[in-house]
Amino acid sequence: MTILLAPVAGVLLGSLDFLWIKYVPFPLGGLGNSSAVWAVAAFLFAYRRRSVAGSLAGSIVLLVVAVPSYYLTATLVQGDDLANVWSPVWTAFAVIAGLVFGAAGAVARRTDRWQVAALAVPVAVLFAEAALHLARPSSDAGDAQHAALVTALGVLLPLAVAASGKRRAAAIGLAVPIAAAGYGLFRLAGFMW
Repeated sequence: MTILLAPVAGVLLGSLDFLWIKYVPFPLGGLGNSSAVWAVAAFLFAYRRRSVAGSLAGSIVLLVVAVPSYYLTATLVQGDDLANVWSPVWTAFAVIAGLVFGAAGAVARRTDRWQVAALAVPVAVLFAEAALHLARPSSDAGDAQHAALVTALGVLLPLAVAASGKRRAAAIGLAVPIAAAGYGLFRLAGFMW
């Protein structure tokens, strides 16, 4: 089932994401332009699967298919260049994010000590993106609004998936140092909006 669901979900993620950016007013519309939100989508996709291999493969396929779907929708809706549909850089990031966040989603389903660490990973990417927006040299009120929004999502995510208050709080607390590392990786990869 994952083999069929992942490409369909990828087409939906990519195309609806572009439409979200284009038609939903800021600051909510800004979530469509969020790498962290796509990473969380990969996490949640994996979290809902039963097999670890299916979780990883599904998350990778989800993101890899979402990239050209996004650009194809941009071509169809606003006449962007069709050559944008193939983006090797974004496809490579999709594979890496699918592996990392797919693995975190699979492990977050477990009930052992690694569950909290895995749950902290998507929270951390949201926090790291918030920090990135606040650290921009030209940071403005829009960046602050986006940072507040993704931070709130980071706090709400464990409430939606963790079973106990203790695990929720631990995941949020652990996400802070992971977010610092994520912030550094975002900067290293050239993510500076």
